[in-house]
Amino acid sequence: MLLPTIVSLLLLAKAKSMTATANAAAVGTSSHSNAPSLAERQDDDGKIAPKVVIISMFSPEAEVWYENLPNSVLSSILAQNITVWGLSPLYPDVHCTETGEVCQFTAGESEINAASSAMAFVMSGLFNLSETYFLFAGIAGVNPKLGTLGGVALSRFSVQVALQYEFDAREKPENFTTGYLPYGAYMPDQYPTTLYGTEVHEVNEDLRNLAADLAARATLNDSSGAADYRAKYSAAGDMYKPAMNSPSVIKCDSATSDVYFSGGLLGEAFENTTKIWTNQTDMTYCMSAQEDSAVLQVLLRSAVWKLVDFSRIILMRTGSDFDRPPPSISAFDHLRIMDQNGYDIAIANLYLSGVEIVKSIVADWNTTYRDGVKPTNYIGDIFGTLGGEPDFGPGSVFKGTGFSLESSAEGNLAKRSLTKRKGGNARGWK
Repeated sequence: MLLPTIVSLLLLAKAKSMTATANAAAVGTSSHSNAPSLAERQDDDGKIAPKVVIISMFSPEAEVWYENLPNSVLSSILAQNITVWGLSPLYPDVHCTETGEVCQFTAGESEINAASSAMAFVMSGLFNLSETYFLFAGIAGVNPKLGTLGGVALSRFSVQVALQYEFDAREKPENFTTGYLPYGAYMPDQYPTTLYGTEVHEVNEDLRNLAADLAARATLNDSSGAADYRAKYSAAGDMYKPAMNSPSVIKCDSATSDVYFSGGLLGEAFENTTKIWTNQTDMTYCMSAQEDSAVLQVLLRSAVWKLVDFSRIILMRTGSDFDRPPPSISAFDHLRIMDQNGYDIAIANLYLSGVEIVKSIVADWNTTYRDGVKPTNYIGDIFGTLGGEPDFGPGSVFKGTGFSLESSAEGNLAKRSLTKRKGGNARGWK
């Protein structure tokens, strides 16, 4: 029993030492008018208390902030570089401006990398994140029915679309439209009856709408190459009309999947998954990602213990490639051969739109953001972990009150088990 105690004390001492080192390295003043000093952005324990944290997924998404933020009123985000245990070995540092108002870290690609890094960041003990806004800022595949190359999307829902049974499409039942089948279901259009809790996350729609208005202030980049590829979708008529537009800001929803899927059949399958699982009548899936639901689950669990505020999350993605091909190109050629020319403008627009959001949070902190943007919609997961009644799924497993040590009695939860029914197959999963 002594060893864990010693390890905990060593970790705490290391955290304090790292904080002190970071503080000592932060010198000079911010170019942002009326910006607080670093000391003013620390809590009583000396932790940095950022107003906003930018979450990137891989190097190019991060570098666009490193290169351009010094040219804004916010100053360099590389003024403080703080090594955090448990972050990706490729991206071991959290970066912050001189004042500590804005920080950034790179989570790494895919669900496991992103969740591991996000949990390490939150649990590091180096930051007070209780009032921090989180800006997810990554590129993504874009649904040509709703968006276009270089376009910016702000999401309300993130859906873990691949959390299902899967048949090879060559072996699926003839009456199935896809090889994906929700857990516990018998048809692809049924709601899953076996839930893991991460299927759907819903964030603050009022904050999403505010962020979309701010992002719309940006003059977005475009290119002739991207325009040429968009034009190939004209053969499909009105179905892909949004694909042919210049980049703009849209409000829709994102799909999370470790599988980098591409093609019309999978795209339509996950359109339906998103619509059914979020209990919406319209098709709202527009962006495909590999990390959003994973990081959201980390922040949700952290919010249970008041480490973060789940109402202060912004999901932003820019379209780097279409998730399905135009009529004249095969799915393989679209994914692996053709240059859609969307990557560069998606990276650029990630910063151009995102910096408008970041600038507003910093400049209007006292008037708009300090006390939070109150959500008028449900926020949280499919279990109702944070309280309230989800507007999707079978209802809160915590009877609307949210998780507490008293409400978490295991008998109250519909646990998954491998108890077998007659036949001894997957129908026996509960």
